[in-house]
Amino acid sequence: MSLEVKDVVSGYGDAIILHGVSLTAKESSITVLLGANGAGKSTLLNTIFGVIKARSGKIAVDGEEITGMKPHEVFKKNVAYVFQRRSVFPYMKVKENLELGALRFRGDKEKIRSKLREIYGIFPILKEREKIDAGRLSGGEQRMVEIARALMSEPKILILDEPSLGLAPKVVKMLFDKVKEINEKLGVTILLAEQNVRTALQNSHYAYVIELGRNKVDGPSESLLKDKSLAKYILGV
Repeated sequence: MSLEVKDVVSGYGDAIILHGVSLTAKESSITVLLGANGAGKSTLLNTIFGVIKARSGKIAVDGEEITGMKPHEVFKKNVAYVFQRRSVFPYMKVKENLELGALRFRGDKEKIRSKLREIYGIFPILKEREKIDAGRLSGGEQRMVEIARALMSEPKILILDEPSLGLAPKVVKMLFDKVKEINEKLGVTILLAEQNVRTALQNSHYAYVIELGRNKVDGPSESLLKDKSLAKYILGV
């Protein structure tokens, strides 16, 4: 499935954060949204998922408009969202956290078992940790639980907000390897916001840079990776 955002204006209260932002995440691709702190990345993702209501503009999934839908309605359109803040249930086992992501399949035990096998194939460390309280996991492992739980709902589009935030460089590389594996094995369309510019560009197909809530530059990730002037768009230098 593809995701299209066109001329979206959005914000909080009287404050307008996004001033007509547009992007397209093509089917089965990894699209990255780059920008400095305060550029509007999280606001855009929250608007797409219906956490914030767009003031104007259009958001569509496979050509079907979802602008103005509430989060649970967007979720029903096969869109899953992993928020920037940690969201594991710390006193529940890893397996129990994952099973919560499969509520749409409740009653179908074989389907849930099948999804767990699929997820454990991508995240074998979670199989090893399945009987451990999620709150006891490392930050990187907790992030894997969050992504894996989102995948349990069998989404066609996966939105990730700053998945590498607060993680060590070695863990960041491993996490992006998993993102690529999810894209390649499951064919999921992935849109992610990220500040780790080089790693994000190395592991995506297309990138958009936004600055102060406006589109600044976009292009194939490989091309932007070679653009020596990219730093001025993101860091203002």
